[in-house]
Amino acid sequence: MPKGSPELTNARKEEIITACRKLYETMSFKDITIKEIGQQTSFTRTSIYNYFETKEEIFLALFAQEYDLFTEDLDGLCGRTGKLSLEELASELARALERRPLMLKLLSMNLYDMEANSRMDRLVEFKKAYGASKDALERCLETHCPGLGEKERQTFLYAFLPFVYGLYPYTVVTEKQRQAMKEAKISYVYMSTYEMAYAFIRTLLKGLQ
Repeated sequence: MPKGSPELTNARKEEIITACRKLYETMSFKDITIKEIGQQTSFTRTSIYNYFETKEEIFLALFAQEYDLFTEDLDGLCGRTGKLSLEELASELARALERRPLMLKLLSMNLYDMEANSRMDRLVEFKKAYGASKDALERCLETHCPGLGEKERQTFLYAFLPFVYGLYPYTVVTEKQRQAMKEAKISYVYMSTYEMAYAFIRTLLKGLQ
């Protein structure tokens, strides 16, 4: 790690992560390189290695930021005055997912590559961000579904989390994929992230009440 103030270190890390975020809007994960990221920053490519050893570590830091934002949404939901109805809670959770398309994309498409090519300490940092969102989700259930016991909350979490893992590829479909489905004569109803998440969460909560 280069010498300098913590403020400078954090600012440079943030610049690197922001550059990665920008590139990922138009490029695929496999096509983005440290060189490409360096071209988007105000310092040299080699300087990036003072902060991240691999591009996967940069993506993992970006992914952690997305989980932090998701947790903020959930904490705000926990702090609401008054208990939400089942339908209202399902809607709010679905909206929170809808606001995090980048989180859903990274989760579905690139998780294994990021984790396999990152140092353990970086992976632990990421897992803490993930764990905070899981804890916040459970607090939302405790706040707005007080009738659910610990077993029911656990059942919800371990149905919800795998569902979220596969949400992105089911709701973000390319024209090539649509054409292939059409030619294969597969009947499929395309739904938005909100529509699919709301239907799933509402059904799951109703079954646990």
